[in-house]
Formats: sequence, structure tokens, C-alpha cells
Amino acid sequence: MSEHYYSKNPSVKSDPREWHATIRDQRLRFKTDAGVFSKGEVDFGSRLLAESFIMPEIEGDLLDVGCGYGPIGLSIAVSFPDRNIQMVDVNERAMSLAKENAGLNNIENVEIYPSDALSAVESEGFAAILTNPPIRAGKETVFKIYDGAYLKLAAKGELWVVIQKKQGAPSTMAHLTELFGNVEIVEKKKGYFILKAQKSIDAIGLL
Repeated sequence: MSEHYYSKNPSVKSDPREWHATIRDQRLRFKTDAGVFSKGEVDFGSRLLAESFIMPEIEGDLLDVGCGYGPIGLSIAVSFPDRNIQMVDVNERAMSLAKENAGLNNIENVEIYPSDALSAVESEGFAAILTNPPIRAGKETVFKIYDGAYLKLAAKGELWVVIQKKQGAPSTMAHLTELFGNVEIVEKKKGYFILKAQKSIDAIGLL
């Protein structure tokens, strides 16, 4: 099986690089490496998700699932310094980079740790969960993230997803509608959809 950015321990030779990017009007410094997703720049989907995000009007931590080297979670952490942002990824090289990037940008309101989907996430009652899901890992893995997010969200908590139409936006919308009872297209640009589903107090989900 060929190796992908969602591999736990990428064996591809390390080739670190550093660069800057402006997200949510914040100039951030990133260190990236071979074996992680979008190592040369912040990918369009992640940027669109980060910049489209609006904080729900409820208390609670946030969770970035599949955070990679950190562009979504870290940019939101800077925008909302009074919130704690948990960030997880299965890729241990990406995890190490995310921690280093938090330090490079003096971001302290983050908790970064490895997790396969949400399997290692112990907290509950998240105000929002964000994900740029690993589409190449397969539909089962992606839907496992959605299902896990539903369980971990607080009442009125929100799941925010970025996904391309050609990579399964319609099936994701159908699944989220069944799971949450609702889904909203917050933004649509260049074939990318920003979707938001809210966990209502009396919603009847799949799980």
C-alpha cells in the first residue's frame, strides 16, 4: 500500500521548510515537512474553512480533527484567545509540526495530541468541531469522523466541514442531514463547500 499523509508514521525522507501565511488577518509562521498534507502552502479548503468559521454562541472548547501542521486550529486559536482549541491528527510528524508551529507563533491556548479520528478525544461538550477530512482515507473513515463529532458536541454545538463537490459533498450533506437533522451551506467557492451542522437538544441522530 502506498503511503499517504494520513499514515501514522511517514517514512518519506524529512525535508523541512518554513514559510509565512496570512489567515483570518493573522500573519502566521509555519514549519512543514515531507509526508504531511499540503506542505508547501495552506491549501485552499483549509483556508476557506478557517476564514469562514464563526464562533457559536455557546461555551466550550473547540476541536480540529485532522489538523495537519496546524493552519486551521492555530489561526482560530489566535482569533479566539479565550477559547481552548484541541487539535488531533493520526500523522505523528504532523503532530510534531503543529506543536512546533504553536510555539513559533506564541500560541498557548491549544492542546495538540495524536488521535485516529476522535478515538483518543476524551473531552465532551465541544462548542464546535472543525475538519478538513482525509478524503483519500475513504468514505468509512470520513463518516467515522462525522459520527464521532456528533457524539462529542454540546447541545447547539456545531460541526464545520470543508469538502469538494467532486470528492463527496452531496453524500456528506446527506449523511449530516440524517445524523444531525440539518445541514447548512455556509460558503461555496471554487468547487469547495463549507458545511455546518448543529446538534440540537432534541435531534435524533444515527448513533
